[in-house]
Amino acid sequence: MKLLLRRVGYFILFLLFWQGAVMVLGIKEFIIPSPLKTLSHIFHPALAAKYQWPIHIRATLLEISLSFLVTAVAGNLVALSISWSKTLKTLITPIIVFFNSLPKIALAPLFLLWFGYGFLPNTLIAVLVAFFPIVINTTTGLEQVDEDLLDLVRYLGATKGQIFVKIKIPNALPYIFSGFKISATMCVVGSIVGEFIASDKGLGYLLKDAQAFIDTPTMFACLLLISFLGILLFGILSLLEAKVLYWMPQASSGGGR
Repeated sequence: MKLLLRRVGYFILFLLFWQGAVMVLGIKEFIIPSPLKTLSHIFHPALAAKYQWPIHIRATLLEISLSFLVTAVAGNLVALSISWSKTLKTLITPIIVFFNSLPKIALAPLFLLWFGYGFLPNTLIAVLVAFFPIVINTTTGLEQVDEDLLDLVRYLGATKGQIFVKIKIPNALPYIFSGFKISATMCVVGSIVGEFIASDKGLGYLLKDAQAFIDTPTMFACLLLISFLGILLFGILSLLEAKVLYWMPQASSGGGR
């Protein structure tokens, strides 16, 4: 709680500094709007109705949430497959490296051609952007096990499944949560990139639309909301990590490996 209050205090100080700098330096609104002007674009009833914030926030939040769920499940399944079988590792790893080396934004026009505008291509772009950190982190965690411990449990008659369930997966949990938190922020990035290219709603779409009209306060408002969604998801995962990994000192501070 103290850490949360401290962070809120820092954020308020940042807003005060931002407001003061704009007022003292006389910065034009179209360059950097004040926090009051930016927040008024979100909370003022007339402006909120004009920009339809609930519709755009809901669209982006759904894309982020679904893409994260897909990457969390699929990424860990791929990592488990790689760690389970050397044959699967040999087959899957080159495919992962190939897709990871592709510039994701270059795939957006293809998704636009195949799936049209809207929710699906944006979510797929976010999945591609966020997929690989989970695979890499989980695979690393599954393989970072003391070989002497593995030799001991094999000598005692443990099966391959028991080794995975009771040793490898618990050992990989800090890495898994670290991958989750990286993936969460990447899902936000991927969703916004998709909305720039193939969407008619969402915070990314609204940001691009505001840019066309040099509506800087709305652009800053979009950026604040995008950051808030990323921070919210990151915070939820940090709390979940602290609950699951209560036995680890770093988990209590919301950190990971």
